[in-house]
Amino acid sequence: MDMKKTFLFCFLVQLVFIPAATARTGPVKLAFWNVENLFDLVDDPRTRDNDYLIGGKKNVTSESYSLKLENLSEVIDQISPDILGLCEVENRFMLEELNQATKRDYTIIHYESPDRRGIDVGLMYNRQRLKVVESSPITVNLPTGNPTRDILYFHCRKDGVSLHVYVNHWPSKYGGIKKTIPLRAAAASTLRRHVEAILADDPAAEVVVMGDLNDEPDEASVAEHLGAMLDLELVGKDGHILWNVMEPWHKNPQGSTYMYAGKHMVYDHLIVSPGLTDEQGLRLVENSVGVFDGDKYRQHDGKYDGYPFRFWAGNRLLGGYSDHMPVYLSIE
Repeated sequence: MDMKKTFLFCFLVQLVFIPAATARTGPVKLAFWNVENLFDLVDDPRTRDNDYLIGGKKNVTSESYSLKLENLSEVIDQISPDILGLCEVENRFMLEELNQATKRDYTIIHYESPDRRGIDVGLMYNRQRLKVVESSPITVNLPTGNPTRDILYFHCRKDGVSLHVYVNHWPSKYGGIKKTIPLRAAAASTLRRHVEAILADDPAAEVVVMGDLNDEPDEASVAEHLGAMLDLELVGKDGHILWNVMEPWHKNPQGSTYMYAGKHMVYDHLIVSPGLTDEQGLRLVENSVGVFDGDKYRQHDGKYDGYPFRFWAGNRLLGGYSDHMPVYLSIE
């Protein structure tokens, strides 16, 4: 083979083995929902699940159990997320039941948490659109020493770009607002340390925090301890590291995700890193953030008018969906 032919052969071989740029596959939707006490019918002596057993205080039947799954799957199918974070799920089995009830075939991520109520966070994702890199539970150590829900960390790739997702369910205000402030601060600080470690390694990293934080966007746990601001222009200043995209619904009675004592609240959050607001890698799709809502999913009578149409009211079956509304956004 002469010199010219040899050069041409080597050039063509190089072309064959140059990796092609990863093709863009369109937006993916992320959603979060507190599904309000999704328990199975089997007694777990480690948890407080007796009310949700057949013969328990709520008079659960196989029919009401199936109705709960049917109603939840109806909403999930309408949102059609590629990543779905959930909380108030008893165990992996209930995630499998919910997955089977939907019209989609999700892959499930779940870790058993030490929460005394027996409710965990979980995640389901579309393995056709996303490639998992790793996942792990993050333990939250409370100042009281009591166990609580883990934070679920999920690292995946979309179109070859890393996406870091955290699913949260922070301690509630049960027991008093002031008394429980340090509990949510502990959860926020735990999450912040993990997010900061990722951003220290890559300041442009794409991060999504989702969850029922049991605080509003302007409360200390969210705005100060986590450092998530409603105003994007404040991100990067005075220790604020994340953007809380729920501003349009904050103090807006038309978009609350939760109600208590007649007050509209945003307890269910979607929070992103600055890396999702630039033109590199992945980005938040404009006008894609929303609260899944509608007349069908709210109550319309008496003192609970406007509340999310929940499944249980105390021990009385209402047959609705949840006491929280789902939230969602898209990235591409």
